[in-house]
Amino acid sequence: RPARRAPRVPRPVAAAASAVEAPPAVVAEASAPEPSPATTEADRDAMAAAPVGSAPPAASEPSASLAAADATASGAAGAPAFEWPESTRLGYVLTGNYRGEVSGTAQVEWIRVDDRYQVNLDLVIGPQFAPIITRRMTSEGSIAASGLVPTRYDEDTQVVMRDRRRMSVVFEADAVVLANGERRERLDGVQDTASQFIQLTYVFSTRPELLRVGGSVAFPLALPRAMDSYVYEVVEAQTLQTPFGPLASFHLKPRPRPTRRPNQLTAELWIAPELRYLPVRIRIEQDAATFIDLMIAGKPEMGAPAVVTSVEPKEKPP
Repeated sequence: RPARRAPRVPRPVAAAASAVEAPPAVVAEASAPEPSPATTEADRDAMAAAPVGSAPPAASEPSASLAAADATASGAAGAPAFEWPESTRLGYVLTGNYRGEVSGTAQVEWIRVDDRYQVNLDLVIGPQFAPIITRRMTSEGSIAASGLVPTRYDEDTQVVMRDRRRMSVVFEADAVVLANGERRERLDGVQDTASQFIQLTYVFSTRPELLRVGGSVAFPLALPRAMDSYVYEVVEAQTLQTPFGPLASFHLKPRPRPTRRPNQLTAELWIAPELRYLPVRIRIEQDAATFIDLMIAGKPEMGAPAVVTSVEPKEKPP
């Protein structure tokens, strides 16, 4: 059916990056946390079998599977009512380092029509008029009592003087087809690179007791080349200095692996309860000298209703 998108807000032109060779390694799996160190087939089976509507874990070790997030969404004691917005846009300023300082912009856009959704995550490294790297990550699917149910994830990357790269992940009823054609069992609550942020917003909105120091959230995550169980741990409460003043947030880190390979990426995020539990800062790091950092540029914008634009099938990369 005809598609109508919410109008985009022009993003500021970023300063030119100091290095012509931008950090493809850092953005290669942007927003993807590290897997849990003890993930096994038994772990995945247990997660898949978690009963919907089960009681939250004991307060001494709070944790939640995203498949069971509807435990409080339907009115459990202490859970606020949650209503999916029709459209939301959140802008970020991008800074980082890769053989020198890099800068740019980023934007997360949410669109809902009835029980269908689309999430767009755009990264621009370098000046807006002549970027060094651009990447669009798009998740689309449906909304259920447990949150987002992705049906497709698309990733489109353009690096200056390199061939354009497109990858897709397809979510079938009982399987997930990765970008390389590999088929993996579809686990309950599975998310993709783009949808995970909105799903975390939903989980913390309906189960705010999880967003405290010592809390954690576990879920299966399908990346273009891998699928595994992931755990975010709430490690500290922190006040961020933003363009609109100090903002209270909670700092989340992926559970560390016992051994870490060279150049392996980690991702951290900061969730602000005051701003609808949205991620107001995201940091993707290879090491102390190689990273990109996204910081909120302004308060979330709530737009007019928009129609979800179906993602056209992309050809597989050679």
